[in-house]
Amino acid sequence: MPKEKNKFGQYFTIESIARFMVSLIHHNKKAKIIEPSCGEGVFLGALRSSGFENVVGYEIDKSLTNFYSNVIYKSFLSVSDDEKCDVIIGNPPYIRWKHLEEELKKELETNNLWKTYCNSLCDYLFIFILKSIELLKDNGELIFICSDYWINNTNAAKLREYMLANGYFQSIYSFKEAPLFRGVTASLIIFKYIKSKKKKDEIDFFDYTYGKVAPSNFDLEKGACFAHSIIPHFQPNTRWVLSSTCDHASLDLFENVCVDKNLLVPAKCTLGEVCEIGNGMVSGLDKAFRIPDEMELNEEEKKSFIYVYKSKNLDRFVAIEKSRYIWTNEEMTEQEYMEKYPHFWSILSQYKDELSKRYSYGRNLKPWQFAFPRSLNLFSEPVDKIFCPCKDRISNRDYVRFSYAEKGVYPLQDVTGLAKKKYVKEDILYILAFLNHPQTFEWIKNRGIIKGDVVEFSEKPLSSIPFRKIDWTDKNEISAHNAIVKECQKIINGSEKSTAKMNKIITRLLYGN
Repeated sequence: MPKEKNKFGQYFTIESIARFMVSLIHHNKKAKIIEPSCGEGVFLGALRSSGFENVVGYEIDKSLTNFYSNVIYKSFLSVSDDEKCDVIIGNPPYIRWKHLEEELKKELETNNLWKTYCNSLCDYLFIFILKSIELLKDNGELIFICSDYWINNTNAAKLREYMLANGYFQSIYSFKEAPLFRGVTASLIIFKYIKSKKKKDEIDFFDYTYGKVAPSNFDLEKGACFAHSIIPHFQPNTRWVLSSTCDHASLDLFENVCVDKNLLVPAKCTLGEVCEIGNGMVSGLDKAFRIPDEMELNEEEKKSFIYVYKSKNLDRFVAIEKSRYIWTNEEMTEQEYMEKYPHFWSILSQYKDELSKRYSYGRNLKPWQFAFPRSLNLFSEPVDKIFCPCKDRISNRDYVRFSYAEKGVYPLQDVTGLAKKKYVKEDILYILAFLNHPQTFEWIKNRGIIKGDVVEFSEKPLSSIPFRKIDWTDKNEISAHNAIVKECQKIINGSEKSTAKMNKIITRLLYGN
C-alpha cells in the first residue's frame, strides 16, 4: 500500500501503475534510465523485472527503506547536466513553494532552471520536469505520473512553452480522480514526452473509463480501462485541452462569433469585459454565524444580518434557499456586544474557542467579525448579480450552476459572484441566459480550468469565457436581447420550465438562421 505524503511531497506509487508505465518504454533493454525520486523502489523493481539493468535511482529522503543497490541518496536536481540518459521515469513529488522545506527552497533559489522558468507560486513538480528534459538525450523518453493541474495553471505557462520548444507529447493517459493513491483526490495523468526537435500534430489520448474504481493489472496491461482517441497536439500560446470529444472547430467558431460589434473595429469579447467578478466572503467558521430560521431577533439584530448563498444552495438559473448570517463588524467590547446583540451572542459564544483560532488575515479579529469580507464593495452594490460555485463537479450533468442572485444577497467563500459593469447595457438576465447556454457549457468543459470533472471558477477562468455583446444599432439584435431576458425571467419565476425557446434565440443570435 502507498504511504502517506511526507514533508518531501511524496505519494508512493502502487506496483501495477509502475509496471504499466515501464511498459510504455520503447528504448531497448540497454537504455540508460534514471528514476529521479525513487522512494522505496517500486519503479526500480518494475524496471528490473522487465529486463532493464542500466538504471540509477535518486532519492533525497534517507529515512526510506530501499532494497536496491543502485540508489544514490542525493537530490536529483544536483545531477550534472552531462549525465545524459535515454529514459526518465517515475512519480515526481508535488508540493507548493510555500509548503517546501527550507533546505529545498535554498536549493531552488540557486537553480538556474527554477529561476528562469518558475516563481514562488509554482510547484516542486515543475523543476523535476524541467531537469528531466535537460538530462534526456535526443529522442529520450520522459514518462511521469502527476497531477494534471499544471496543464492550464497560469504559473506553469513558461514550463509548457519550454516543453513545446524541446519536444512533443506522444501519449497521455487521463485518470481524472481514479483512486491511484490512498487518500489522494487529485486529477492524475500519465504522460509520455519525447525530447526532439521534431514536432507532432497529434497525441494519442487515453481516457480512463472506470470512474472511481482502481484498475487491475490485467485491465492496465490490455488497455481495457481506456477509451483511445487522437487529439490535436498542444500549440504555443494556446490552452492545452485534454479531451477526446472536443470539437475544436465548433469552439473556435463560438469564440469568433462572440464579439463586440459596438466598437469601430469589432473584436472578440469575453465575460471579464462586461462583468466585475469577485470571490465570496470568508467568515472563518460558517456554523458560528448562521442564524437559525426560527430565532427571534431584537430591533438591532434585525438590522445587523445579511442573507447569504453557499455553493450547495445554487442551481441553474435559481438558488434553492438563502440563510441569515450575523453581520456585525463594528468595534466594541464583548460586554457591549452581549447587551446589543444577545441572540447573536448566544450563537457565537458556543464557538468562542474555535473562532479565536481562525486564520485572521493579519487582523485582530473579534468573535463576531468575518475573517475576510472579500469583494465587499462589489457585493454591497444594490444590483442583481449572478453567483456560481467556485468549484463545480460536472461529471453527471451537462451544465454549470450559474444562478440569479437578487440584490442584497451575499456569496460565501465557496461561491464566486458577478455583477455587470456600470457601462454595460446588456441586462443581467441576458448574461445569465448566455452563461447557461449549452454552447457556453461546451466551451467551459473543453477550454475552461478543469481538474478531473471539477470546473474551477475563480476570477481569471470566469473572465476568459467568450461573451456575445448586443449590437445596439441593430433592431433585430435588440429584439433578440429583450426576448431572451423575457424568457429567462419566466424561468426564474417558475412560470416556464423549458429553456428550449430561450436557447434557440441565443443560438440564432450567435450563428444566424
